[in-house]
Amino acid sequence: MGTKKKDQLKTEGEFLFGKKNYLIMIAGVVVILIGFALMLGGGSDDPTVFNEEIYNFQRIRLAPTVVLIGLAIEVYAIMANPGQEKK
Repeated sequence: MGTKKKDQLKTEGEFLFGKKNYLIMIAGVVVILIGFALMLGGGSDDPTVFNEEIYNFQRIRLAPTVVLIGLAIEVYAIMANPGQEKK
């Protein structure tokens, strides 16, 4: 029973993910932020005037794709096993 308590104390100070996971998560957040930055703009200052620029390729296709890629990176970062190394 004494070794069980030592094992519990040993695991309490550990992080949930490894350094590799956190670096991949940061990269995913950066990609998501880039996607949202690509969505910015295209509006009109005058609400009675319609601006066609809101429907360009960057805002309709590219930006959502970049955000989805960022989310996929986040899923990979969560699922990656930090203890498993390639030989």
